[in-house]
Amino acid sequence: MASLAIDPARGLVVDTAPLERAAGVSEPLVGEVPIAEDMGLDMIKVPARSALSLDLLLTAVSEGVLVTGEVTADVTGECARCLAPIEDALTVDLQELYAYEGSTTDQTTGTDEIARLDGDLLDLEPAVRDALVLAMSASPVCREDCPGLCADCGRPWDELPDDHRHDKIDPRWAELEKLRGQGEDA
Repeated sequence: MASLAIDPARGLVVDTAPLERAAGVSEPLVGEVPIAEDMGLDMIKVPARSALSLDLLLTAVSEGVLVTGEVTADVTGECARCLAPIEDALTVDLQELYAYEGSTTDQTTGTDEIARLDGDLLDLEPAVRDALVLAMSASPVCREDCPGLCADCGRPWDELPDDHRHDKIDPRWAELEKLRGQGEDA
């Protein structure tokens, strides 16, 4: 039986013909595949042209093909607190059923409730994208105890001395403060 592979020219589309639609037959799908577009959010994403590492098992079942396993991707972004660059790896579990055309799932589920095979082809991209994006934080941090930026000067707290502070004068007392300053000069 031929091993499953992804043709990078076709994105994350897999030809499941080697499974022969025989329930119980499984084939691994292991390797790296580049992605054409960013996958992610404004603050953090898997950048375009980076590789996804796939460790998947495709199993023919009576209704279609069950895909299980893990996808790992390098993510880049910036800290929501201090704006420092973030580089990390993200691993997500994937479990998705792709129904055969004309299977009984057509009677039991709506067309948008389950992924479908197109002949022997299945497109992993929507499931992979959903799994990765849902695992990303909308407010990523460089580390859990990141103190962020000073609200007055905008510099990262990590770069400032422990006694850093800004003397704030209440605008109602600003004129008196000017007078006090003149008195010290005399």
